[in-house]
Amino acid sequence: MYIDAATTAAFTGHRTYSGQANERLCDAVRSLYADGYRTFLSGMAVGFDMAAAECIIALRNELPDIRLVCVVPFEGQYKRFSVAERERYGRIIEQADHTLTLAPQYTADVYFRRNDFLADNSSAVIAYFSGAKGGTAYTVHRARRKSSLVLNIWDDLQQIFNFEEEDNTI
Repeated sequence: MYIDAATTAAFTGHRTYSGQANERLCDAVRSLYADGYRTFLSGMAVGFDMAAAECIIALRNELPDIRLVCVVPFEGQYKRFSVAERERYGRIIEQADHTLTLAPQYTADVYFRRNDFLADNSSAVIAYFSGAKGGTAYTVHRARRKSSLVLNIWDDLQQIFNFEEEDNTI
């Protein structure tokens, strides 16, 4: 599958996300769509990634040529989820325009590889980023280093102003 980074946006956010910014999320998608973005990449983690994928699915009637690509880090990722999250994951995968599985099995670096793929194959990132260390920080910093647009829809942006840009360890 060919992905045109110029018209592709990715999502990154915390696994603890529980829908508190869904309106801002869908507004950010609409904004990028108005700027020509048509393909949206979800890393399919529990929390923000799956909520973002569901936003794309919900916007299909309004934005008919929008595409959802699920970037699954490894085969069987869903087996680590709760029963409810497995069902949610399955519904999203069934409705995706395309699914890419990056590795046949779990390895220690598989989440880094997924996050690299998201940042490297997009020119914009919609983030739900608190400033905390972890995979979201890693992805946001990688996207910034390649000069991608980063739209952070975190609830309280004041609390992240002191985040050290160089400190992006997981």
